[in-house]
Amino acid sequence: MANVEDVESKSGSGENDEKQLGEEIKVKIICIGDSAVGKSKLMERFLIDGYKPQQSSTYALTTFNHKMKVNGQKVSVDFWDTAGQERFSTLHRSYYHQAHACIMVFDATRKITYKNLSKWLNELQEHRPNIPCLCAANKIDVKLFTDAIEAAVGYKLNTTDFLDKVMRELESFDVEDEGNLSLTDEQKKI
Repeated sequence: MANVEDVESKSGSGENDEKQLGEEIKVKIICIGDSAVGKSKLMERFLIDGYKPQQSSTYALTTFNHKMKVNGQKVSVDFWDTAGQERFSTLHRSYYHQAHACIMVFDATRKITYKNLSKWLNELQEHRPNIPCLCAANKIDVKLFTDAIEAAVGYKLNTTDFLDKVMRELESFDVEDEGNLSLTDEQKKI
């Protein structure tokens, strides 16, 4: 994986690339993708390790600054959260200007947002062809939990596991006060 100095020198931004160790390096990371894919939530989760369940759509641009160390070097990261709405596409040229990396985001629950990644990549390569680009499948947890619940219900209703069948039969026995076991109406039908 490239360290920050490598990213800085590959940027071709005309900035002073010979940073001294200990001096803070400033980098710009842009986040692009269709509207409502969760770009802002993804950044929010990283920057404040939290999640607000409802938030209005990002208007044109939101920037976040984050300070950290990479390989012992102080780094100041400006994250640019770009709005994916088509009406803002004329503003994207300024978003790409002097970017050092890009995160493309799609919504795993909406196939069209995945298909549109090629459009976003083409636009990125038009403005910043050599910067590193990472791709994030967002909202995958929504589908994961929905799939898990559906699988659990399907398994419970149609199990072929012998122990599950035995437990289901045991759960259906009625125990009377005298300790006698009796069959339920459902068991009597079998």
